[in-house]
Amino acid sequence: MDYLWIGLGGFLGVNARYIMGRAVADRLGTAFPYGTLLVNLLGAFLVGVLLTLVTEHVLTDPFWRQLTVVGFLGGFTTFSAYTFETVALLEEGRWGAGLGYVAVSNLLGVMFCVAGVVLTRLAVR
Repeated sequence: MDYLWIGLGGFLGVNARYIMGRAVADRLGTAFPYGTLLVNLLGAFLVGVLLTLVTEHVLTDPFWRQLTVVGFLGGFTTFSAYTFETVALLEEGRWGAGLGYVAVSNLLGVMFCVAGVVLTRLAVR
């Protein structure tokens, strides 16, 4: 059954990523990978929220973690796209954009995850 929940979550996550990525590209263009950045930051925030809820506040069936964290967020976040887009920026000679993308993705990703943990802890007291 684990594979079913993970697969269902992954299906939903990859489709959500595609829809969000397209919507962001339509609005902001494709010169910089804003869609991937937004998806990864939102995913970092959501993993902070969901894992804090599941591990500290809500006793749930393990399938919820498999469905939401392993499946949905595993499919939603885009580390492989992030790394490829970074290499593409560097190969185009856009070192500032490429290194900035790495710095912003990693620093803000950690900050968004911390925000998810802290806000969830405050909300569920």
